[in-house]
Amino acid sequence: QVQLVESGGGLVQAGASLRLSCTASTRTFSLYSMAWFRQAPGKEREFVAGIGRSGTSTYNTDSVKGRFTISRDNAKQTVYLQMNNLKPDDTAVYYCACAGYSGMRISNVLNDYKYWGQGTQVTVSS
Repeated sequence: QVQLVESGGGLVQAGASLRLSCTASTRTFSLYSMAWFRQAPGKEREFVAGIGRSGTSTYNTDSVKGRFTISRDNAKQTVYLQMNNLKPDDTAVYYCACAGYSGMRISNVLNDYKYWGQGTQVTVSS
């Protein structure tokens, strides 16, 4: 069982930056691809960014390319999401997710992720 704890959300104005963090309880953290998803009110949960086991491979959804950066520190068992130039459309609950099995490649498919954090609220005002 992997537990994920997110932090770093908040209320900011458009154009501001935030950094989300997600720390995993497993010592085998480096074996798993990780991702960030988000869910806005009344909408389905959507993929935001994913990162491979070593951190050298990343993939962002088109709407955040050039603004968001996913990274990880395997020694700290933590994955980050640096969010710059935030827009009101980025308002959502952001969830950290861990792959369902070790060795899985980056995926943008929600059901490929087995472990989820509790979510952290990001609100961007105009």
